[in-house]
Amino acid sequence: MSTHPTRSWSRRMAAGALAISAMAAITGISACSSSAPASSSTSSASGQHMTASDFSTAMKKPGTIVLDVRTPAEYASGHLPQAQNIDIEAADFATRIAALDKKATYAVYCHSGNRSGVAMDQMLAANFTHVYDLAGGIGAWQSMGGTMEMGSP
Repeated sequence: MSTHPTRSWSRRMAAGALAISAMAAITGISACSSSAPASSSTSSASGQHMTASDFSTAMKKPGTIVLDVRTPAEYASGHLPQAQNIDIEAADFATRIAALDKKATYAVYCHSGNRSGVAMDQMLAANFTHVYDLAGGIGAWQSMGGTMEMGSP
């Protein structure tokens, strides 16, 4: 039986589109998304985006270092307890991050989760082994009733 050339091409295109969609679903790729999906796990595996509740639990683990990557003014207006401020927008951000212990566990957050996601990516690219960020940022933290402290770094 002979297949019409246009139908054969259409079937190949449909099969290709289906394969791409399946690959995107498997690897977690999503178009037009400004934030990564939140994880429900509390482990400190590299590159996790965590819900506020999971972030709260994970940051309390011994040895975890909490990093606020917002500006000093944002930090002074309210930050998570024991957070260190390293402004991702500062010219010395890469230098300050490079001085940190790459084997330590870091809980990173910002205002909405965008800057902390960028900071986490930069830290992972610099061979940090345990980094996670707060999905939804400090807004998600406040929405779940998380405690805040005031003051400058």
